[in-house]
Amino acid sequence: MRKISKILWGIAFIFVGVIFALNAFGITDIEIFFDGWWTLFIIVPCFIGIFSEREKTGNIIGLAIGVFLLLCCRNVLDFDMLWKLALPAIIVIIGLKLILTAIFGDKATKIIEASRQNGGNVKTGCATFSGQDLNFDGEQFSGADLTAVFGSVKCDLRNAVIEKDCAITATSIFGGIDILVPDYVNIKISSNSIFGGVSDNNHRPAVPGAVTVYINATCMFGGVEIK
Repeated sequence: MRKISKILWGIAFIFVGVIFALNAFGITDIEIFFDGWWTLFIIVPCFIGIFSEREKTGNIIGLAIGVFLLLCCRNVLDFDMLWKLALPAIIVIIGLKLILTAIFGDKATKIIEASRQNGGNVKTGCATFSGQDLNFDGEQFSGADLTAVFGSVKCDLRNAVIEKDCAITATSIFGGIDILVPDYVNIKISSNSIFGGVSDNNHRPAVPGAVTVYINATCMFGGVEIK
C-alpha cells in the first residue's frame, strides 16, 4: 500500500512539474491557479487514498466533497446545493458501507463469535472519557473487544500466549486504541472508518505458518494504531 501511495504521489508531482516547465518555455499556457484550484488539496489526497489505503469510505466522502466544492467554484453548482446534498450523501455512503459489511461480514467478528460459543475467554476493554490498559503477559489470548469513546485503550499482547488464530474488534469514536503485538504473529486488518483510520506501524512480511491476529477496526473521528 505504501509503495502504491508513493508511486501515485510521484506521478502527481511529475505531472505538475511538467506543466510548470511547458508553461515556462511557452509551449503551453495551462492556468495553474484556476478558480477553485485549492480544492485539489482535498481531491488529490483522497483520490490517491482510495487506491493506496485499506479504508476507502473516508476517502470517498472527501473526494465527493472536494469535487462538489470544485464544481461550485466553477459555477457549475451553487453552494446552497452543496450544503443540501453534502449531509445526505455522507449518510448514504455510511449506510451502504454498513450494509456491505453486514452482508459480507468480516473474519474477525466471526472468529470472536465462534470463540465465545466455544467458551473462549474474550476480554472486553472499554474506556469512556478515560483510559484503560490491558496487559496479557503470560495469559492465553483468544480475543478481545475494545472500545474507546473520548478515551484511550492500550492492549499489550507482546508477552501473551497466542497458540491459534484469534481476533480483536476495535471501535474508536473520538478516541484512540493502541494494540501492541508480538513479532511471531501475522496481522490481518479490516476497517470501517469515517474521518479516522488504522495505522499499522508494525507492518512486516507475513511469517509462513504463524498464527494470525485478525483486527476489525471501526473508527469515527478516532484511530487505531498497531505497534
